[in-house]
Amino acid sequence: MLAASGLTRRFGDRTVLDGVDLEVHPGRMTGFVGANGAGKTTTMRILLGVLAPSAGEVSWDGRPVTAADRRSFGYMPEERGLYPKQRVAEQLVHFGRLHAMSRATAERTVADLLERLDLAAHADDKLESLSLGNQQRAQIAAALVHGPTALVLDEPFSGLDPLAVDAMAALLRDEVARGVPVLFSSHQLDLVERLCDDVVVLAHGRRVAAGTVEELRSGGPARVRLEVAAAGTGAADLGWVRDVPGVEVADVDGGAALFSVVEPGADQRVLAEALRRGPVRSFTPVVPPLSEVFREVVR
Repeated sequence: MLAASGLTRRFGDRTVLDGVDLEVHPGRMTGFVGANGAGKTTTMRILLGVLAPSAGEVSWDGRPVTAADRRSFGYMPEERGLYPKQRVAEQLVHFGRLHAMSRATAERTVADLLERLDLAAHADDKLESLSLGNQQRAQIAAALVHGPTALVLDEPFSGLDPLAVDAMAALLRDEVARGVPVLFSSHQLDLVERLCDDVVVLAHGRRVAAGTVEELRSGGPARVRLEVAAAGTGAADLGWVRDVPGVEVADVDGGAALFSVVEPGADQRVLAEALRRGPVRSFTPVVPPLSEVFREVVR
């Protein structure tokens, strides 16, 4: 497990990380989300040893992380780091060789990665001649070429088309399947929700939420959508829901209402009153998307 405890980082009198705790478990994909400037990139740089923390520590498998541990990690930085004038396959093989791979093994691994990322036709092209999306694919190949023990990826899906997203997601799932802890940051919360097992949310340098996707989505008050019969039955105006103790109404639109249950049993009081007034078409729990949870916790 890759973990951080109490990470703090100051630049002069400005604190950009303030006591951040983080766990990335083996065989699980963890989404790292937050607004611009929340401290995600700084955290990732500390995990990889690019920056030193002002306080706190990073651990690997329950002990302080070493330089040798970090050399086995795969890292995709925010500022892409490949050589623009060098040919794609040539430099990926070079990176494999730097990790003590034999040339034959590096060449086979690179050929496989380029095939899976739909870059095989560009293997002998200079990086600078590729589209930005294809340069992004080459960058993820560089992070994967040596069979990393952990993956830390800063905005790996930025600028990718849907097909490239699917290809990259499949590669990351393969890494997870072999037990690799994977941490990636993204502003695409729908993608985080779809791919990740766990999520960590930063705001203003502090961790404000963490847990599985399901835990975060269900962590607030229960929400219910009520729909009653159409107008003409005398039951279509649900404005009365606002007067039921223990609920907070988010929206009422004629015969439909969305409300939160802030007192146990309040939802049943609403249902009983709705049935007393007329036919009920639906009474359905509503689980908010991760994007809505994010907006709530970073306020």
